[in-house]
Amino acid sequence: MTDFIKDGLALVEDDLAGIEIALEQNLTPYLEVVRKTARHIMFSGGKRLRPLLMVLSARICGYKGDYDKTFSVIFEYLHTASLLHDDLVDEATVRRGKPVANSIYGNSIAVLVGDFLLARVLSIASRTGRMRIIKAIAEITENMSQGEIHQLINKGKLDLSEEEYMEVIRRKTAVLIEGACRTGAIIAGASEKKEKALAGYGLNIGLAFQMADDLLDYISDTKVLGKEIGADLKEGKLTLPVIHALQNTEPQDRALMEKIITNDNFSNQDFKKLKDLLKTYKGLDYTRSRAKFHIKAAIDSIAPIGNSQSKDLLLMLAEYVLTRKM
Repeated sequence: MTDFIKDGLALVEDDLAGIEIALEQNLTPYLEVVRKTARHIMFSGGKRLRPLLMVLSARICGYKGDYDKTFSVIFEYLHTASLLHDDLVDEATVRRGKPVANSIYGNSIAVLVGDFLLARVLSIASRTGRMRIIKAIAEITENMSQGEIHQLINKGKLDLSEEEYMEVIRRKTAVLIEGACRTGAIIAGASEKKEKALAGYGLNIGLAFQMADDLLDYISDTKVLGKEIGADLKEGKLTLPVIHALQNTEPQDRALMEKIITNDNFSNQDFKKLKDLLKTYKGLDYTRSRAKFHIKAAIDSIAPIGNSQSKDLLLMLAEYVLTRKM
């Protein structure tokens, strides 16, 4: 993270500025309430990881056009739409340190603005005239929706397996990042080999990103993280730190963990006890090790691609995903 924050941001400053402009220019709703609702979450501190990865993936494949920033907003719009819908489903109260959009504009508006963004995504994709890209975006959206549904079905499931968890995060998080990297290669007209390498990078970055995010729920604090600590647990989401610890606990400690997990109004003291048990039974360490595994897989995936500044930035971003604090 320190290398990317210190050195990388300066190198992508113009790219990030171009992405911000494109996000505004391509929103253009008919109704002002749509703009306000979308902007409430879209311009409240997002990292722009997904559009930046698309731009860098296109550049590493030799893209010289001027459509990359415009097309990259697809992945931020998709992400924003999913957050608007997720906050409703999860009954969340805070997102990025601010009240969730539906608490200000209402549930119906939040849902419909999410739908607007999904439609705008396909509208932008259609400008390429390339059916393969439109199909890829549609498949990403389908996967994200099914990932969230799968997670909802698993709500409160104490015997959730690591395999099921991995399938959920692959669909709801990783496919979007994989798609951003793959699409960058496609618009650059890259070889199948390069496209596959960048897709592999994106998929593994996405898996590691979600694992790191799940860790933050137990090692960060509300002010830094921008959302309520323990929110995943209160929403009935069992993530990898808890899944691994539950599978390795002594019976007495497992009973205590289950008591805390099944109480959606657990106290701060209970949450501290749970975090102590996650440390004792290596839930946090195991999750960190699995995230490191996928970061290495991401780096290995693009190893055959020739050296360039864009490749260096992709490598820095891989390390950032693992060590970020928010």
